[in-house]
Amino acid sequence: RGAAGRGPARRPGPLPWPGGAPRGTPRAGGPERRAAGLGGSPVALPPDCWLRFRIRGCRLLADRAAYGEAQAVLFHHRDLVRGAPDWPPPWGGHPRPPGQRWVWMNFESPSHSPGLRHLAGDLFNWTLSYRADSDVFVPYGRLYPRAHPGDPPPGPAPPLARKRGLVAWVVSNWDERQARVRYYRQLSRHVPVDVFGRAGPGRPVPDSGLLHTVARYKFYLAFENSQHPDYITEKLWRNALLAGAVPVVLGPDRANYERFLPRGAFIHVDDFPSASSLAAHLLFLDRNPAVYRRYFHWRRSYAVHITSFWDEPWCRACQAVQAAGDRPQSVRNLARWFER
Repeated sequence: RGAAGRGPARRPGPLPWPGGAPRGTPRAGGPERRAAGLGGSPVALPPDCWLRFRIRGCRLLADRAAYGEAQAVLFHHRDLVRGAPDWPPPWGGHPRPPGQRWVWMNFESPSHSPGLRHLAGDLFNWTLSYRADSDVFVPYGRLYPRAHPGDPPPGPAPPLARKRGLVAWVVSNWDERQARVRYYRQLSRHVPVDVFGRAGPGRPVPDSGLLHTVARYKFYLAFENSQHPDYITEKLWRNALLAGAVPVVLGPDRANYERFLPRGAFIHVDDFPSASSLAAHLLFLDRNPAVYRRYFHWRRSYAVHITSFWDEPWCRACQAVQAAGDRPQSVRNLARWFER
């Protein structure tokens, strides 16, 4: 949780995304500064939103003493359900200031967000999540138009001659009941899949790192741990697109993915009647490099932005506070909205 400082009130509107390259796009795999936030959650130290994202007028604090002066307070869902010792506010005997916005922040899917129905229906004013219909929309990643289409695309994208493997998958949580594990079991009967990670049949990621490892493969299984609207995580944006592998996705339906990236940039498991049919298509692309290269045409016009946690959600919340007016608003039924 964090406190977003007061800023000038303006007409309410959707959170605007910049049209060009995001300021301060993080290097994948870099170190993350962490500190204890309100409730004991490990969160990034409050960032300078101007230096990181060119967002002015933000004062971000992880300090209960600032509760009374904050225009908005962010509450991380996972911390709430773990039983914060001082929940609920107010802290220090101060009542909730008039007009203060309580922002519910969550980046897990409904399947991994317990305790939603135990929260009061009108407790929060705003939502901040990967869902596009959130009050503050912060996806795990996105594409943005490249300023100079002739520039080399960012991220390691080795030529085909350096792609030694066919299909890679990095997985940290293995559960045989999950759709992604069941599909992997079927797919691996027809095509070799190299699994990396600490779970299941995975082997350790080489010292060269995840991105450079995946870059040596033609395809990456961007399989989500559960299937929900807009739940498209770093498995697609970072592990596949930034690494230069063609993502094979299992998550929400194809139409949902196409809201965020070109239809020719990925392969969806739903495009095929069976895992064996998908395997046959992957083998066809392996034998036909000209057809395979079409999946990278998007790189001529777009680059990948990976959301930086947790500084970017904090700064985007501050940006939204500054753009909002004083009209009261509340989330009437948080669980019903998020679980639908």
